[in-house]
Amino acid sequence: MSASAQSNLASVPTVPHWIGGKAVATQGRSGDVYNPSTGLVTARVPFASAEELDQCVQVARAAFPGWANTPPLRRARVLFKFRQLLEAASDELAHAISAEHGKTVSDARGEVVRGLEVVEFACGIPDLIKGEYNENVGTGVDAYSIRQPLGVVAGITPFNFPAMVPLWMFPVALACGNSFILKPSERDPSASIILARLLAEAGLPAGVFNVLQGDRTAVDGLLQHPDVAAISFVGSTPVARHVHQQGTLQGKRVQALGGAKNHMVIMPDADIDDAVEALLGAAYGSAGERCMAISVAVAVGDECADRLIEKLSPRVRALKVGLPTDNATEMGPLITGEHRNKVADYISTGIGEGAKLLIDGRPGFLDKPGFFLGGSLFDGVQPQMRIYKEEIFGPVLGILRVPDLDAAIKLINAHPYANGTAIFTRNGAAARAFTSAIEVGMVGVNVPLPVPVAFHSFGGWRSSLFGDHHIYGREGVRFYTRLKAITQRWPRELESRAEFSMPTMK
Repeated sequence: MSASAQSNLASVPTVPHWIGGKAVATQGRSGDVYNPSTGLVTARVPFASAEELDQCVQVARAAFPGWANTPPLRRARVLFKFRQLLEAASDELAHAISAEHGKTVSDARGEVVRGLEVVEFACGIPDLIKGEYNENVGTGVDAYSIRQPLGVVAGITPFNFPAMVPLWMFPVALACGNSFILKPSERDPSASIILARLLAEAGLPAGVFNVLQGDRTAVDGLLQHPDVAAISFVGSTPVARHVHQQGTLQGKRVQALGGAKNHMVIMPDADIDDAVEALLGAAYGSAGERCMAISVAVAVGDECADRLIEKLSPRVRALKVGLPTDNATEMGPLITGEHRNKVADYISTGIGEGAKLLIDGRPGFLDKPGFFLGGSLFDGVQPQMRIYKEEIFGPVLGILRVPDLDAAIKLINAHPYANGTAIFTRNGAAARAFTSAIEVGMVGVNVPLPVPVAFHSFGGWRSSLFGDHHIYGREGVRFYTRLKAITQRWPRELESRAEFSMPTMK
């Protein structure tokens, strides 16, 4: 390393942990945080040791009883205040996300808004956490149920939504009375500290929310720690499967969202201009680094495919790739140079497999500063190809042709990933048949990115979800609480006698 490079690293700030209500700087292993637009290191982030992780868990554990015993209405008031502060700080947060992730500032603002919606949902916790009550299930016997928090819970979040995905987790977890440890992606960690600061300003007691920066060591440490009651994880399928399996062995509750390969079916009767506009944003928005990105367009019939290509191709070629702070930019850089090169390798793989590369997004970008790629478009994609089977997570769209709707449904239902899908059609019967028969967790009808609103729940099927619960909404409340059923009787007589037969309601 040159002297100038060493000097640059020495001058960059460190993104700290947040433990016990304050920023905590530590010495030891660390990683670089890049600006994807320039390829330069802009910060350092510490990687928590096993000892630091345990200290964080113990802080959260000590804070749990007081927070759990705080009335839900008072917990909701803290979240109301947090919601106000978060809205006021949304521009600061969006620029921090854009600088470290590379998505456009407008896209980052949208991410914050979708996170805000979950905070608003969680503010209704006094009603959401209500149990059930039945009087006189037997003579003089009443039965009721309550939901109680789990304890210390953790969220492990990905780089592509450094604010939204944490906001899908911790507002519901905190509203339910848990203490929370967030392990954000080490690639874009600054958003996590802004969120922690805002929670503290909102009046959340110290230690109830903590941020533990780190790498795989921190992930494994949280997974294996005996005082962590539940893990919520969003990330790659291999790691999600590992978290789920290890979590089960450790007796933890696990909510692990894995990978995706999302299909958009275009029927011959669809408004092709509408479908093209929807597909352009869904496939190339945020440089394709979305778990709900459309990466396969399933055209029903050759005529439909040809019309789609005719309309779509010039739009892909004209995509404005540039700095995320430029209002004219439609697609910014990818997160790292390593990931950009991986996506470029997938394009080479697709050519080698026999797919027809209509538009190549690599020329003019691979030898420039920053981690940019243009949009790429394939035709003639086949189910046996790697570019179809695997999640590319970049600005690469493949077109696959099928003869009819039944073939499209069979194709999608055969894929290991089942996160999201969509159909574009003017035919209500076709849409109804699709939504009924498709075996995918989230489905859109003339909606390309069917991310459920906050009071529903997000999650896929098959290899896109490991665990029993989807994220946020009422599913989130169920995940972050455990049900207790109580049956009570208040005898009028002072004396009672033992019963040795199976108790029954009399």
